[in-house]
Amino acid sequence: MKNPNLSEKSANELWALHEQVVDILSVKILEAKAQLEEKLSKLSLNPPIPLNERARRPYAAVLPKFRNPVQPAETWTGRGKQPRWLLAQLKSGRQLEHFRIPA
Repeated sequence: MKNPNLSEKSANELWALHEQVVDILSVKILEAKAQLEEKLSKLSLNPPIPLNERARRPYAAVLPKFRNPVQPAETWTGRGKQPRWLLAQLKSGRQLEHFRIPA
């Protein structure tokens, strides 16, 4: 293949060349992926499971323990980072127990 001088080409010519390269690359990548999956299936007894079909571990539902008195729809389970509304209230001097949902 010749080494074309790309700086002499117009933007439209370069874009068309880009589209051709993307099309060819996508086909070659799919072919290589199929070959690798075939080799992998020959090596392993279990066929590969696609990521979107893997079973997820069941998690128990966690009930919220804290509620925003200004916006009652905003709740927090007590896990993970504290929400912004709670941080603002705690910085203003209120206690965490003030926001606890009665059990």
